[in-house]
Amino acid sequence: MENEQENTIEEKQEEPDLEGLQREIEAGKAAVAEMKSALSAKETEISALNKSLEETGAVKENVSKSLTAAVGAYRELVVRGNPGLLAEMISGDSIEKVDASLQSARAIMARARQVVEAEAERVRVPAGAPQRAPQDLAALTAREKIQIGLRE
Repeated sequence: MENEQENTIEEKQEEPDLEGLQREIEAGKAAVAEMKSALSAKETEISALNKSLEETGAVKENVSKSLTAAVGAYRELVVRGNPGLLAEMISGDSIEKVDASLQSARAIMARARQVVEAEAERVRVPAGAPQRAPQDLAALTAREKIQIGLRE
């Protein structure tokens, strides 16, 4: 009897635990199904995010074009509002850069005016005829003096 019990124990030990293996297989199948479901959800989320990214890129491009047009229009207004400045001196691809170039252009033109005014002041010619000064008659002969007197 002991031999029979030993044989039964040995047979049980040698036989794989089919129920345990079956439970492991079912648990593995459930885990795979859960992972497939999660993967599907993530793929859907990735697809939605990619679509959102494309839409955001298109919006960004439109905003960039609008900004470029607005800065160009602002530059034109600044040029028209400052007729004493050369249009070529005002540039920039943003409002801040246009404002900075405007300030720079104003400073350059102010300096140029100062230089031109200083030069004009240095070589100033009075307007109109020069003042009349009496003619120096000391060096003239008597005959020349009489002729001058007759002309006046």
